[in-house]
Amino acid sequence: KLVQADQCVTCDQINEALQQLKGAVMIVYPMGLPPYDPIELEFKNQEELEGTQDSLDVIPEADLTLWFSGKEMHRGKLLSDSVGKNEKTKVIVKIQKKGNAAPARERVVSDDEQKQMMAYYYRKQQELKKLEENEDNSYMDSEWADRNSLKRTFQGLNDIKWKPR
Repeated sequence: KLVQADQCVTCDQINEALQQLKGAVMIVYPMGLPPYDPIELEFKNQEELEGTQDSLDVIPEADLTLWFSGKEMHRGKLLSDSVGKNEKTKVIVKIQKKGNAAPARERVVSDDEQKQMMAYYYRKQQELKKLEENEDNSYMDSEWADRNSLKRTFQGLNDIKWKPR
């Protein structure tokens, strides 16, 4: 909700969310969690990532670089050198390990939007094919397309039949 409202997360909001999680854990586990449980360690801020898959996601500060708009943001430079001086600019920065290439660009359209667009253009293409097939002039034989029907109506020549009744 905060991202959609373009609001920053504050420390108070994070602490409040942690308190809610602690309360939920106390409701589910009234006797408390064992001291070795990862959730309990996280609440005490003592979680050890050594030997876990999550340890691969942590990048030490000395080994990381920030990327914005496909350009590396160098340490010691001002943010305005990389981003510009417009105060209303929304900056989305990606973190990479030092020496790695620039992070991949995000897709412009999501998978669902792409599927919808493909289905729409496929339907449109099918309609165009049907229209090309039906380009014959058979409608010209119908009564409403006859240019002389009004004239024949006024002259009384509309319902003439050659067979005897």
